[in-house]
Amino acid sequence: MPFNKLNDKKIILASGSPRRQQFLKDLGLDFEIRLREVEESYPENLKGNDIAIFISEKKSSAFSDLAKNEVLITSDTIVWINGKALGKPKDKDDAINMLKELSGNMHEVITAFSIKTKDTLKSDFSSTKVFFNKLSDEEINYYVDNFKPFDKAGSYGIQEWIGLIGINKIEGSYNNVVGLPVDMVYEALLEI
Repeated sequence: MPFNKLNDKKIILASGSPRRQQFLKDLGLDFEIRLREVEESYPENLKGNDIAIFISEKKSSAFSDLAKNEVLITSDTIVWINGKALGKPKDKDDAINMLKELSGNMHEVITAFSIKTKDTLKSDFSSTKVFFNKLSDEEINYYVDNFKPFDKAGSYGIQEWIGLIGINKIEGSYNNVVGLPVDMVYEALLEI
C-alpha cells in the first residue's frame, strides 16, 4: 500500500461530512474524526479560491494541540458564481434562491484542503466548472423538499437527484464537486 510511510501517523479528519469521510474510507485510510466549532467567516476582500483556502486554514488553526505523530486534514467548499461565494444555505428559502441563481448558469465549485502536522501546514485547492440546465421552480422545490441540501455549499449535491437531471457538463474533478479533490489529498499525504 502506498501509505506505508503513514503507518506511524495518526490521521485526523476534521469534517462531519459523510462524503469526505467516505472518500478517506475508499482510499483505505485509517482515520479518526475530530470536530471543533469554527466560524466560517472570511475577510470581504477575498475572492474565489482564496476564500476556501482561508476557511480551510482557519479550521486547521483550531487544532493547535496536535501530537508529533498526528496529521490533520481540513477542508472547505464554496460555490463561486457572478463574483460571489455561495456557502451552505441558512434555510429553505436561501436554498431555493441559490438554486435559482445556479439554474441555467455555469459556476465554479472550489474545494480547498489543508494538511497540518505539529510543525507544518500545506494547503491547496481544486476548481471545477459546473454547467446547470435551466431548472423549473417545481424541480427546485422538489429537490429542496426531498433532499434537504442544507449542509451543502450552493445548496446541492452533484451525486443526488438534481445532479442527474440538472447538470449537463462539468470541467474538472467530479470528486471535487462532491466535496474533496481526493487525488490531490492523496498526493499531499504521500509528501508528508
